[in-house]
Amino acid sequence: MIDIEKVLNEAVKKDASDVHLIPGIKPFLRIRRDLIEVKDSEELTNEDMIEIYDYFVRGNVDKDKVYRETKKLDSSYVFGDIRLRVNISTLDDIPVIVLRIIKNTLPRYEDLGVPDIVRRMMSQPQGLILVTGKTNSGKTTTLNALINEINENQNKKILTLENPVEYKHKCKKSIIIQKEIGIGRDCLDYSTGIKNSLREDCDILIIGEIRDKETMEAAIETAEAGHLVIGTLHTKSCAETIDRMINFYDVRDQQTIKYLIASLLKLVVSQRLLKGKNGSLVLVPEVMVVDNIIAGIIRKDKIIVSEIEDAIQSNSDKGNIGLINSLAELFVADRITLDQAKSQIEEKNIETLNRTIMQLKIKKDSEEKSKINN
Repeated sequence: MIDIEKVLNEAVKKDASDVHLIPGIKPFLRIRRDLIEVKDSEELTNEDMIEIYDYFVRGNVDKDKVYRETKKLDSSYVFGDIRLRVNISTLDDIPVIVLRIIKNTLPRYEDLGVPDIVRRMMSQPQGLILVTGKTNSGKTTTLNALINEINENQNKKILTLENPVEYKHKCKKSIIIQKEIGIGRDCLDYSTGIKNSLREDCDILIIGEIRDKETMEAAIETAEAGHLVIGTLHTKSCAETIDRMINFYDVRDQQTIKYLIASLLKLVVSQRLLKGKNGSLVLVPEVMVVDNIIAGIIRKDKIIVSEIEDAIQSNSDKGNIGLINSLAELFVADRITLDQAKSQIEEKNIETLNRTIMQLKIKKDSEEKSKINN
């Protein structure tokens, strides 16, 4: 019989980010991107998986119904003094479970590696701000760090819609209401929760994930009504985010939505996490501030991704940070390898990366010489 609490304690002790529970193999922990077997544990049987399912569902009829009908369940669970994000799916009619460990204490905003322009943009009175990246790129951590930053420094009402709620915030200078999405929870779905937020007198709406047209439409409507809307998307770059937003819509509606996006979208942060040279995870940010140049590109009949990328790369004075610049700075700071930097970009951009690295090295040498002379 599996002792699930022993596995969870081991995960917390070893600072794991995830726990993988799969029938037929031992439990595995993800520690700084590596999958590590829990050695003093037995292989999980089908009976173990059913017991673990019962442990996390705890007889909740609504949760059990969702799992039985959809073959999947996203939920949260409190273990001791930590929160877990629980995902249950199905393999040959047997539950398969992945647990994400949510740390009690958010890392300081300054320690995340998110550029300061992102924090400054949180003072926007209205509009749309997006935090994007692939799965396990740290979007949720960044989003909650931004919520905490607003909570500590602004007098606002913040409403969050999440599936499930991960970090639990306490009211400081702001009022924070955190609602969970799903059957038997606070809101049935994101679009319903967003639409109701218009009647809840919130200043800032946080959307845990924008997955479909209905949620995107509701987010745009809320931003248009005068609120600041902050959400996440599963996209790998700022330019791809624009493309994804537009392609939620039918071709006949895309020109209209381009004008709305160009006027309402204020900022896109796209981030990646790489395993640094010292073994810790390193944030690689790309930041797009939607100024007149970017807005003009968005309004065009045909959006060219490379045109957006070039605009980000060449307009750093507006707060934009290109992916190539971020990679070059991390390499010059000896935090990632050159091979890692090259692996994140297309072959055609390698020369630009090399040139940017050279420019940064020259600048760094010049600054060091200046310090010595002074």
